[in-house]
Amino acid sequence: MERYFVFASRPMVLGVTFVASVILLVVFPALPVGGELLDVKQGYTTEEAMAALAAYGEEGRRLYAWSSVTLDTLLPIVYATFLAGVVYRFRPNERLWILAWLPICLGLLDLAENAQIIVMLVQFPDVSAGQVASASTFTMTKNFAFMACFSLAAILAVISAVRFVLHRRRARTP
Repeated sequence: MERYFVFASRPMVLGVTFVASVILLVVFPALPVGGELLDVKQGYTTEEAMAALAAYGEEGRRLYAWSSVTLDTLLPIVYATFLAGVVYRFRPNERLWILAWLPICLGLLDLAENAQIIVMLVQFPDVSAGQVASASTFTMTKNFAFMACFSLAAILAVISAVRFVLHRRRARTP
């Protein structure tokens, strides 16, 4: 798997996965499903989920389910690759390459959340409170994990930039 992280940390791959992530993060939530996507909420109750699922209508649920299988499967793969590449590239020492696994775990968590939501979309109106609670838990956990992984990547990139600037300044000083 370390070979994957080496690949993901290449500048061209980082650039492509960053741009693809931004595009998908703009396109997916803007889908015309008839309401706010469950994926983008911080969490939801059974009542909120059932109201959203009803508001989508049959066509909205179909579009949302299809988009979850396609776009929202590609999205976690792309952003997990980007974040893993950033973490791997800017890790402060070689031993910390293992931190690049965190965004991969995030991506897997997002895919599991997608599966939960697809089940609700397909089974509507026969959706249990337990199913909604499980899906909401995945959504809340994914949101927390995303912020943690994004913060980790940003902090490591800033530390790397500061180290680079300090190293350049020291090299210039006679």
